[in-house]
Amino acid sequence: METRYAHHPEDVKHQTTEELRKNFLVETLFEKDRVHLTYTHNDRMIFGGVTPGTEELTIQLDKELGVNYFLERRELGIINIGDEGTVILDGVEYEMKGRDGLYVGRGTKDVRFRSKDANKPAKFYINSTPAHHTYPTVKIDIKEIDPLHKGEQATLNERNIYQYIHPNVCESCQLQMGLTMLSPGSVWNTMPCHTHERRMEVYLYFDMEPDTRVFHFMGKPDETRHLVMKNEQATISPSWSIHTGTATSNYTFIWGMCGENITYDDMDHVEMEELR
Repeated sequence: METRYAHHPEDVKHQTTEELRKNFLVETLFEKDRVHLTYTHNDRMIFGGVTPGTEELTIQLDKELGVNYFLERRELGIINIGDEGTVILDGVEYEMKGRDGLYVGRGTKDVRFRSKDANKPAKFYINSTPAHHTYPTVKIDIKEIDPLHKGEQATLNERNIYQYIHPNVCESCQLQMGLTMLSPGSVWNTMPCHTHERRMEVYLYFDMEPDTRVFHFMGKPDETRHLVMKNEQATISPSWSIHTGTATSNYTFIWGMCGENITYDDMDHVEMEELR
């Protein structure tokens, strides 16, 4: 697990392209038989990828977090973006097809991941945040989610938003997590953009062809910067930063949030004329 530290917006506007990428972009999340995690000091979110091959994989972060086991004081969200697999929680198995999600409550001691076929591995994307209460573990099937349809073809942002870890679906302490799928011909997400001072966010972009690129915009509304991102890469968005992007083709992204509240529409909208 690597660590990323928080940065003041006045510092960020002076950073070079390489410095921005080093501080906010995570380039490798999914590697067969490996666990890749990042700990950000922005609200102490942990995010990353677990890609089991021939063997089960587990997350053990007792010494790193100063606890006896990973979820002693944390909750966990999981979305499988790969082939079929299984998550085993304290011996209880949850079959996970592609796009299936799972909310895991605080206090779960043993968390293991397994692929059904080592040649077609599952890719478990995880978000974990500190938790003050134990809520029940919930399996979430994308087919059972009624998506929010937003945008339109005329503005190149027609998309479906699937809320996984959200008060409409299950209870959580502070973690929210969901998936947004852009329609063919649409490339813009979250535009007009916004910030939310009370919550940070992490974006994972995927469902992209090898030569597709996302231009992810970040920074204060009047001091924007951008990151050029490939398939299955993630970026950290501090609470003061916009988080929006466009790409050379349509794509899917997973958003994960944590902070003061779990109010999905608690955001500060940015007028187009304010962007610089």
